[in-house]
Amino acid sequence: MGRHRGKYAEEPSGRSRRRRGRGGAFIALAAAMVIVVGLAVAGVYMFGNKGGCGGSDIELDIAVSPELGPALTDVAHDFNAEDHHVDGNCVRAEVRQVDSANVAYGITGSGATMGDTDSDVWIPDSSMWSRLVQSQAGDAVITETGTSVARTPLVLAELARFAETDEETTTWTDVVPTAAPGEESGRTVRVVDPVRSSSGLGTLYLLQGALEESSPDADTFNAHMTAALQSLHQGASADEEAAFLALSGGKETSPPVMVMSEQAVWRYNAAHSDNPARPGYLDDGTYFLDFPYIVRSEESDITRAAEVFRTAVRSDEAQRRLLDEGFRGPEGQADSSVLSTDAGFTEGEPAELAAPSDSSITDLTRSWTQMKMDSRVLTIVDVSGSMLAEVPGTGLTRMQVTAAASGEGLQMFTETSELGLWEFSTNVNDGLHYQELAPVRELQATDENGNTHRDVIGSALQNLQPLPQGDTALYETYLAAYQEMSTNYQPDRTNVILMLTDGDNDNPGGMELEELLDQINELSSPSRPIPIITIAFGPDVQHLEPLQQIAAATGGAAYMTEDPTEIGEIFLQAFSLRIAEEDAEE
Repeated sequence: MGRHRGKYAEEPSGRSRRRRGRGGAFIALAAAMVIVVGLAVAGVYMFGNKGGCGGSDIELDIAVSPELGPALTDVAHDFNAEDHHVDGNCVRAEVRQVDSANVAYGITGSGATMGDTDSDVWIPDSSMWSRLVQSQAGDAVITETGTSVARTPLVLAELARFAETDEETTTWTDVVPTAAPGEESGRTVRVVDPVRSSSGLGTLYLLQGALEESSPDADTFNAHMTAALQSLHQGASADEEAAFLALSGGKETSPPVMVMSEQAVWRYNAAHSDNPARPGYLDDGTYFLDFPYIVRSEESDITRAAEVFRTAVRSDEAQRRLLDEGFRGPEGQADSSVLSTDAGFTEGEPAELAAPSDSSITDLTRSWTQMKMDSRVLTIVDVSGSMLAEVPGTGLTRMQVTAAASGEGLQMFTETSELGLWEFSTNVNDGLHYQELAPVRELQATDENGNTHRDVIGSALQNLQPLPQGDTALYETYLAAYQEMSTNYQPDRTNVILMLTDGDNDNPGGMELEELLDQINELSSPSRPIPIITIAFGPDVQHLEPLQQIAAATGGAAYMTEDPTEIGEIFLQAFSLRIAEEDAEE
């Protein structure tokens, strides 16, 4: 500025002065005006920025959950057009849309990430992510400011043309199946993968709380939670885009019901005006996505710049923009012209449940991942003579009841699960006490005739025939099955032996319990667990203790009931071991 000012103030030469006429006067006047205007502009710049914006800009990198992107990008644009400074340096805010799980896993290293997870400020869609980071990466710089940028509750979304607007009271346990396979269950609820989604993880949390309150004991809770997890797994979407696609393609015969945020329903409707969804608010409360404002730097200028931008996002204008995008304000306020009652939204804020603890978040994600892991199960069914006995009150034999219950249990497994089927008694296969009816294969695999392995096993179960003179060679069969599963162990799956029997070990001159336990001990390895789960049923089972010892030696379980019709419920208890084992490790 000084250099230009010196040039314009330079004294003209005498020659120029002598030759200056009327035209020169106009030129001199124009030059003077330039000087005056220049000084005025310079004065505005200097005085308007006195004490700030005189040095280098402070670039504030802000990673926000994608649904916040449109509103906060506008806020940042206005912010940058204004005069905001720290220590004489202008603060420039750059808003980037980054998946919340991507950032969380980038910090902890505990999950898949696409990179680009560093930022000065982080606004995820839920405080669950910051709690997960704090519990798994204690040295991470995570400063919670107490500011919730916006709020939106989790709701049930149904296509408007299928939604029932006059439903009775509905709770979370009403809409997610928690019963044994084959039993009548309500609507099937779909979620976005809880490992990647706050709405999905929030659903698990809500279910956990509802089931803990309604279950009389831990075994019942674990069984019902297992059923719920398996049901949700079948309809889980990889991301929100896939969830929107699944919702829009719903048919009347199986209309989808999806858990998503209220704001996500609004966004879905904005993009699918010809096939809108209607939100449903459950009566036992819900969880809110709270979009916390988190600072991830300890540098003085960055933290102060972050504080300046935090003030901006809390302004009335910023809140107006957020309400326009279908969010609720920090105090629950909503714009009824955006979240309209005609579309099914409620102006009043639904009841809010407490947020999950750090340990709950970790437990839920672990349980989901554990249940997601494909199973590898060898099922062994007793075909001894006692299986011909009739089950009182059913008109069916124990064999028929067992086959039906096993067929229903087959529904619990995903297409990529691996299952095999043996039958056993005494001397059923050229001196052996067991016989393979179907090898351990993926259920979606096909045989040479084009039949899926699921159908092959289902047919084999229905065709099981008891041997009238057959006894119960339990111990030899246990060992043979353990040897088979050890030889073909798959570390990326849960390897399990499932035994269904109606009697105690009955094979005179055969293997004794101590010999079986010794051989299992030699074969077993902590890094290659193969739990044996036994379901014993009927009045002929007199001694559960040997089965419990076998279960204890393998990390499995033993169940006994006099009523074979209870096998379906016991199936759930058996598979809930995945949840119970994780809880026991804590």
